[in-house]
Amino acid sequence: MSQLALPLVIPETSETEFLVGESNARAVQMLERWATWPVMAGLLIGPRKSGKSLLARIFAAKTEGNFIDDADRVSETAIFHAWNKAQADHKPLLIVTEELWPVKLPDLRSRMAATPLLTLQPPDDALVPLLLNKFFERRLLVAPPELIAWLTKRVERSHVALIRVADALENDAHERRSPRLSITHSRATLIRAGLLAESESETQ
Repeated sequence: MSQLALPLVIPETSETEFLVGESNARAVQMLERWATWPVMAGLLIGPRKSGKSLLARIFAAKTEGNFIDDADRVSETAIFHAWNKAQADHKPLLIVTEELWPVKLPDLRSRMAATPLLTLQPPDDALVPLLLNKFFERRLLVAPPELIAWLTKRVERSHVALIRVADALENDAHERRSPRLSITHSRATLIRAGLLAESESETQ
């Protein structure tokens, strides 16, 4: 397990590190080897909150390249020209989207077909506890190791779900006026929030 650090000064409210696990290691390796791509562009896809934008910023900063976020919402003509410019300037372009979309512009469609695909998967078993710890630390919550292990076995394997779990426990901590988390409080809070199945929560 490792992490990538963004070598730029960015607002404190932004993430500056990207945690790497089995679920995203291949995409990260492909980014590190961008010079071997058949074209000066890559297509990065992944689920919501999986760190696509952060990874794209890190990549652009390290390579002096560019990226297009939420590409499925961007003009295909603009993407087409950016793709061509990347080839002309020999500076990599990373096209970022949650999922592949049906490209209508024929010239762009052919270029996208030649563009390497990099995929971020839902977090794996080793990455889930690291993400939970990261989210709790960001919220100044104190989570004992036994709680992290307990949650790892019971929460949904998605980045969005993990963030919702952290948000729910943060709200509960504020109501209790204590940053310390426990299995007892977490179980009740997450069941109320619909983030933990009651039958699963009863199994220690």
